[in-house]
Amino acid sequence: MNSPVQHLLHVEDVHKQYGNKMVLDDVDLAVRQGEFCTVVGPSGCGKSTLLRMILGMERPTSGHLLIDGQPAGVPDATRGIVFQRYSLFPHLTALQNVMLGRELSCGLWERYRRRAEFRDEAMLFLERVGLAHSAHRYPHELSGGMQQRVAIAQAIILKPRILLMDEPFGALDPQTREELQLFMLELWEQSGMTVLFVTHDLTEAIYLGSRLFVLSQFYTDERGNGAHVNRGARIVADYQLSPTPAAPSAKDSKAFVTLAEEIRHLGFDPAYLQHVSDFTLHHPDAFQTLAPEQMRRGSSEG
Repeated sequence: MNSPVQHLLHVEDVHKQYGNKMVLDDVDLAVRQGEFCTVVGPSGCGKSTLLRMILGMERPTSGHLLIDGQPAGVPDATRGIVFQRYSLFPHLTALQNVMLGRELSCGLWERYRRRAEFRDEAMLFLERVGLAHSAHRYPHELSGGMQQRVAIAQAIILKPRILLMDEPFGALDPQTREELQLFMLELWEQSGMTVLFVTHDLTEAIYLGSRLFVLSQFYTDERGNGAHVNRGARIVADYQLSPTPAAPSAKDSKAFVTLAEEIRHLGFDPAYLQHVSDFTLHHPDAFQTLAPEQMRRGSSEG
């Protein structure tokens, strides 16, 4: 297993339980600076819960969640987030929404003194997302794709080390969705930021990611199966994908279709249960920690 200090994000042996229900069960992952990680899994498996813990909105029930080798702690400017439902304030213009994060990061007097600086910076970010011409329009005057571009600008103006995206394109029509996929890949290549992108669309996950995690509750271990096992989701597959974005036409290729079918089988089929010892952990940074009661007899912890 690699040392936590080698990675921007290090999640080890993380459990998350709500009452008697285990949602995440021994989640392990390590992410290096600059990776574009997509996360897929069955509905309700805890993908959004994992993002909220990385953001600092929630704490693990147990385990370690480190950023730059230090506990993640409460939300701060090192982590930005974009949700599926637009996070824009309806009474503020696009420009004011993007400025807001910079304004709230300082005191009242400094905010007043640096207002022109913040405005110019926000305009640069709106230009970056192709919306400088809509700076003075309100959210209700923007299309869904335009609102989501403003939300992305709102998140990245604070220059987060990690950008978390929770199904950000799920409510968009197919054409707008593809336009924003291309936009995100351009932004990622230009900025070198680290992205964790949750999606329910397997083709989108394969197309966008330089790495792909499959989080699923559909697996088995030596605890057996049945209602008596309070089993939460784990990383059941970890794929290294191409570090260079592919053309949109690649989505129809045999390789894409075959990988999507494999992921659907491994992570979404309740009739197919991989044993924890046989997870599809192909990425060189993939690792797992196992409790003794999970391991096959004679196995050692990974």
